Amino acid sequence: MNAPAALPVTLADIEAAARLLQGQIARTPMLHSRTLSRVCGCEIWVKFENLQFTASFKERGALTKLSMLSREQRGRGVIAMSAGNHAQGVAYHAGRLDIPATIVMPAFTPFVKVKHTRDHGARVVLHGDSLSEAGAEARRIAEAEGLTFVHPYDDPAIIAGQGTVGLEMLQDAPHLDTLVVPVGGGGLISGCAIAAKALKPDIRIVGVETTGYPALYQILHGEPVSVGGETIAEGIAVRDTGLLPLAVCRQLVNEVKLVDETDIERAIVLFLEVEKTVAEGAGAAGLAAILAHRETFADRKVGLVLCGGNIDTRLLASILMRGLVRDGRVVRLRVKISDAPGQLARVAGIVGEAGGNILEVQHQRLFGGVAAKSATLELLVETRDAAHVRELVDALSQRFKVKLLEGTAEG
Repeated sequence: MNAPAALPVTLADIEAAARLLQGQIARTPMLHSRTLSRVCGCEIWVKFENLQFTASFKERGALTKLSMLSREQRGRGVIAMSAGNHAQGVAYHAGRLDIPATIVMPAFTPFVKVKHTRDHGARVVLHGDSLSEAGAEARRIAEAEGLTFVHPYDDPAIIAGQGTVGLEMLQDAPHLDTLVVPVGGGGLISGCAIAAKALKPDIRIVGVETTGYPALYQILHGEPVSVGGETIAEGIAVRDTGLLPLAVCRQLVNEVKLVDETDIERAIVLFLEVEKTVAEGAGAAGLAAILAHRETFADRKVGLVLCGGNIDTRLLASILMRGLVRDGRVVRLRVKISDAPGQLARVAGIVGEAGGNILEVQHQRLFGGVAAKSATLELLVETRDAAHVRELVDALSQRFKVKLLEGTAEG
């Protein structure tokens, strides 16, 4: 049996990065969540990396790398490709260190991330439909302009910086037996795995990818890599796992779990409602994995990395409303009534007496095969929960013909 290959980063490298970062980034909270623990059936501790200044863990690796540049490299400037969070980390700390920064971002990058990157003083170039296409353009510009390329994950300095997340997690909660870490290119999980396994060799390291971008999962399972599609977790929508992170993951990562878009939406809503904190899609991936694979984590002591909170506000609003529909707290009903005075008031009265709150009403007389002396009402109603939906439907059904169009009446 071949001996394990030497790791590209050591615990000593990560501890050195931690000393370098001290006082320059936030030592983010690592807090136990009683409510999430009850909901998920395991003990959950959350590392709130969304509370960094740029709302992401990416500052750690970016500052570690920038601090290692020579004076000549700093003078020429740096360039990076990123879907958003690495961009902001590089741009912000490059600005602090007076290093000119150029960031190449995929065309699909959320506007909020583009704006924040520019606000930090970086030149932003939007190019390509994937991170790999943006990376190719970044390397072309780097060659043409003599800039130092700051890779988002395939670099020992970046891995060491990101590994300080895992180091802090076990310093604050040494009893943990499992770390759950989102996986894009692999910089975060590889750094955390090196730190955690060095401090506690029997700890389990679980990666999380989306079903649309399962590159590491496919590699570790000997499958051909096939990724793509829309995802709300654009921060981990990465086609290629980095070579250095992959070498680490082969040795230290115990398994990779996949989550779908609905799982991630549920996790975003839970973080906001329970912890009163904003998670982007990638940031919620760890919680999504526990919700989707409860048996894997049952009764374990789990540390989650909430790795970022940069989410488009319109997307967040949509996810929250979809969550209300999914939980039966907002429903859409169709009520058939006679086209006579007072019928709308009667329907509204029944809804009100049942404790529902009407948000919208559409009164239809002309379309959809409605009889000449009839009409239909489509109501958007706020309710307490799925059981309350059933009560409301039953109350309306005593007087009118009612159909539940969206939401749930399952108690």
